[in-house]
Amino acid sequence: MAAIFNLRSLFSLVLVILSLSNLCLVDAQKGGFSVELIHRDSLKSPLYNPSETLSDRVTNSLRRSFSRVHRFKPTSVSTKAAEADITVNSGEYLMNISIGTPAFDIVAIADTGSDLIWTQCKPCSQCFKHDNPLFDPSNSSTYKKISCTASQCDGIGGGNSCSSSNYCQYSVTYGDQSYSRGDIAADTITLPSTTGRPVALPKAVIGCGHSSDGTFNEKTSGIIGLGGGDVSLISQLGSSIDGKFSYCLLPISETGKSSKMNFGSNAIVSGSGVVSTPMTKKSPDTFYYLTLEAVSVGSKRIPFTSSSFGTGDGNIIIDSGTTLTIVPEDFYSELESAVSSQITATRVEGPQGLSLCYEAQNDFAVPDITMHFTGADVKLKPLNTFVLVSESVACFTFSSLQDFAIYGNLAQMNFLVGYDSVKQTVSFKPTDCSKN
Repeated sequence: MAAIFNLRSLFSLVLVILSLSNLCLVDAQKGGFSVELIHRDSLKSPLYNPSETLSDRVTNSLRRSFSRVHRFKPTSVSTKAAEADITVNSGEYLMNISIGTPAFDIVAIADTGSDLIWTQCKPCSQCFKHDNPLFDPSNSSTYKKISCTASQCDGIGGGNSCSSSNYCQYSVTYGDQSYSRGDIAADTITLPSTTGRPVALPKAVIGCGHSSDGTFNEKTSGIIGLGGGDVSLISQLGSSIDGKFSYCLLPISETGKSSKMNFGSNAIVSGSGVVSTPMTKKSPDTFYYLTLEAVSVGSKRIPFTSSSFGTGDGNIIIDSGTTLTIVPEDFYSELESAVSSQITATRVEGPQGLSLCYEAQNDFAVPDITMHFTGADVKLKPLNTFVLVSESVACFTFSSLQDFAIYGNLAQMNFLVGYDSVKQTVSFKPTDCSKN
């Protein structure tokens, strides 16, 4: 029986005394902490739709995956406004956090592909429909707008501007023309830890949206940026977590449970089976770049030569919000050929975007596939390489799109994946995430 993490009363605890907040940050540094990472199709998610079938959920996830990929286009990543090309409803995981003093609870999309933490705020001249109350900054004793001359304003990147009162403002426009605009401010963020009392981050930089509209979901109120840029949650936690975070993503069949995201000493990935690969620093610094040298199918090794991110180091992005693993078309053609040559099952049509699908009978067997990152051979399990799109059809979890290269979340499930921004490494450890 998989463990179910019960936060019980932790969500209701409020840290209103600054000294207590600082104490919690010290605890986070010494002992680490963990939070729930909720898949949008989990029973714990406010986005859960009980009328959807497995096929519906997988098909919708694939659609979001392809929409999300446009964020990583060369035309997008050439500027710091890296959020520009994406359908806003494309994230796969949610987080609960609180903002302000007293703490105000929000549910937002957890996104390793963006930096800014923002939520809708009062007053809102144009807001997307939202089921829950909006954050009112006038009710928070720790809320403070940030001046245009402050260094925090520069850290926002290409989407910032100045108000007539000389306060810093942000503007994010997404690929489907959804947008969010508002003030850049400092306030206390509180994370509801699953491993102890809540953890507070005083004077965190946030976006307070006063004008937001488009295809946002009424059950969520914003974005929690987990990227590598200056204003992401990871960077703002900084030395309190020693630059470390990790996650263990449950298989999509585990709809009744939550995954976990770990910080600080809780995020250390160690023990038998751990492999580590260097991260490469590239522009924009939002994304986490790895170097993929080859992919093996059984004993056949297929060299990975290049992508839109270059021919050398940092040729693939690892992203928890993209479902599929995306590779360039020429490479995918060779990869698919190698995989299909070792499968004897009956080939069938699958959803749009997935070209390698089979009848999934009890004897359905797939070849071993290994990702050869620099210094780290990650051997994938069948649940990482094929996904059931219906009760009787399974499809290959890799796809092609132009010359992109993104290591998606299906390939990461049942691995403890650890990021260390100090050592500049990403580590992988095969793990039963239901027991982690």
